[in-house]
Amino acid sequence: MIRIFTAYLFSTLTCLSAGAQEIPQPRNYLAYQVQENLTMDGLLDESAWQKAPWSDPFLDIRGKEFPEPVQRTRMKMLWDKENLYIAFHLEESDLWATYTERESVIFQENDIEIFIDPDGDTHHYYEIEINALGTLWDLLMTRPYKNGGKPINGWNINDFQYAVHLEGTLNDPSDTDQFWALEMAIPWKSLSQSGPRYRAPEPGEHWKINFSRVQWQIEAEGNGYKKKLNPETGKTYPEDNWVWSAMGPINMHIPERWGYVQFSEITVGEGTASFQIHPDEKVKAELRKFYEAQRKLFASTGHYSKHRSELGVESDLKDVSFEVSESRFKISAPSTIAGKGRWYITEDSRIWQE
Repeated sequence: MIRIFTAYLFSTLTCLSAGAQEIPQPRNYLAYQVQENLTMDGLLDESAWQKAPWSDPFLDIRGKEFPEPVQRTRMKMLWDKENLYIAFHLEESDLWATYTERESVIFQENDIEIFIDPDGDTHHYYEIEINALGTLWDLLMTRPYKNGGKPINGWNINDFQYAVHLEGTLNDPSDTDQFWALEMAIPWKSLSQSGPRYRAPEPGEHWKINFSRVQWQIEAEGNGYKKKLNPETGKTYPEDNWVWSAMGPINMHIPERWGYVQFSEITVGEGTASFQIHPDEKVKAELRKFYEAQRKLFASTGHYSKHRSELGVESDLKDVSFEVSESRFKISAPSTIAGKGRWYITEDSRIWQE
């Protein structure tokens, strides 16, 4: 049943409406529990890290049909009742980073970025960026930029622990480097808007998550590096975006397209589990069809519709309810699980259950 549903979900996500850009299949990762203490040093030499599986290599943000990244990036995850642990291994022939001040816009140079939406509603999600110097930029997004979202740079990820390990020499073009590694512990309480009422995930629960590596074309300049210029334009070449779960467009701020991490009750190395997607992901995917149709209709006519036929959406959802005003809409459908209420989506892309 799960296998059949998963195929349905991913085919649904592949094309939200006729003529829409193909949406890559979201990836998933099983995070196993860890019982030993992990030292955040970037070495990843504890037995738990050795047993945790590496993810598939990152790929171009647009999808697998585009050229493979020239340097491999992988990640792995673990968890316990206090923290989410994430490790990265980034092959790198030229280690480069100059930003040292926290909250710098470090994606203007090479970095690794983490995006987390714990409740999957696409609002109030977290972004963490780190470069090879260990410089941190952490921010909270109120909602996606396309929906008028604003970055809250004043938000800080309290009690966050992390470390960078370099195999090579930073900012030195005289040699060839090997890689940099990043290890981090993210407290669950730092990812909560509920203060002391935070909780760790329940075994079997899954969150929306994704990772992006920003990589620029660089060349030697004196004793360091600079961005390489395109001789035809006189401007720097655009950056590459290598991600764990492909997005389609070059835009990380589409949280509904991120991958999934599922939290297993199994201790790492003591067994294996399989990813089991929640059946209500189908309902959410179907509601997003109606959301996209409403936005398309408004763009062409200046109004939303409460009539399913006018939206032209093909969906097997039977009990779909519409609330429409001049500037807003709310669409809902029941959960697939009896007694679990309904799912709602509004014009600002937020999706939730009550």
